[in-house]
Amino acid sequence: MTTNKQPANRLRCGNIKATIWQNVSEKGPFFATTFTRPFKDQSGAWRKGTSFDHNDLEALLTVARDAKEWIVAHALKH
Repeated sequence: MTTNKQPANRLRCGNIKATIWQNVSEKGPFFATTFTRPFKDQSGAWRKGTSFDHNDLEALLTVARDAKEWIVAHALKH
């Protein structure tokens, strides 16, 4: 059975995107974050990359900091 789990939040800085997911474990709910960067492959189709070059790192830091702040603010509500 597949589920279409929706993200708790999406953040963006430049081309870098952070997707925040709420998960549940035996210790209770927690948030996890994935980071992606869009790129076009050789055929011209858009893909999501998970590696970042030196030009992406400042935006990655910014969106990671924003994700942390969002998670801390929302974790306090639970």
